Amino acid sequence: MESLKDYFSQQKLYINDKLIQYVYEYTDPGRLQDAMLYSIEAGGKRLRPILLMSTAEAFGAEEKRTLAAACALEMIHTYSLIHDDLPSMDNDDLRRGKPTSHIMFDEATATLAGDALLTLSFQVISEDPNLEDGEKVYLLRELASASGARGMVAGQMHDMQSEDRHIPLHELETIHKNKTGKLIRFAILAGAYLGQASEESMDQMKVMGDALGLIFQIQDDILDVTGDADVLGKPTGSDENNLKSTYPKLLGLDGAIQQKANYVDSAQNALRSAGVDGTLLSELIHYLSSRDR
Repeated sequence: MESLKDYFSQQKLYINDKLIQYVYEYTDPGRLQDAMLYSIEAGGKRLRPILLMSTAEAFGAEEKRTLAAACALEMIHTYSLIHDDLPSMDNDDLRRGKPTSHIMFDEATATLAGDALLTLSFQVISEDPNLEDGEKVYLLRELASASGARGMVAGQMHDMQSEDRHIPLHELETIHKNKTGKLIRFAILAGAYLGQASEESMDQMKVMGDALGLIFQIQDDILDVTGDADVLGKPTGSDENNLKSTYPKLLGLDGAIQQKANYVDSAQNALRSAGVDGTLLSELIHYLSSRDR
């Protein structure tokens, strides 16, 4: 089986090239395009599109049918990071080891670059020649739901409202199922859908996607406490500085690690039940739970 490292390297190059191609194809030269490209080219693991493509591959989908949805998902993620970094939100100066968009350009340009990436994500799916009309409708509906007022944006709002407030575990999980988890679940479900997974397998992949989103967030919270800022490419301790509710803050570091292990078991069990546990997806669960950036 292809190693996870080789798979990541190959898929990242492929996704990066296509993302840049989309921005050039759908925008005009100028400051807006420059700002969009700056954030797209700033790096990143491309985890969400890789999750989508690896899930689709596990269920037998052709790669060409997954690329538009994968890139659209990464555009949504990139837009959310641009907006998260703004002074009115998390007020971060660094992202992936580079000045954030509003530092490199200005607040208005950064805001508009995020807006442009958000809307472009829906355009590239709607115009993809490799997808049937019904498939486009499904992907557009699910991506809008995952990223909108009952998804990522709702989670961001809830997260801000929970600052400087002690909240119970179930409320923290609700925040992160929306803020982080909904896009990760979309990646898993979109990939399974494009691979024509059975209804039973789709149900199991929903469980896997929900667990994976929480694994990702708990590890993010842990790294904000224990991580190396040089490796992360951003300052550590920002959650504490912004008075955010986190798993280590609520459960303690050891408790957060145990909670993450519970979700790893849940994700692996769901993968087995869906019949795709002998794929790179199993390795991706382990990678997300132990990553250092």
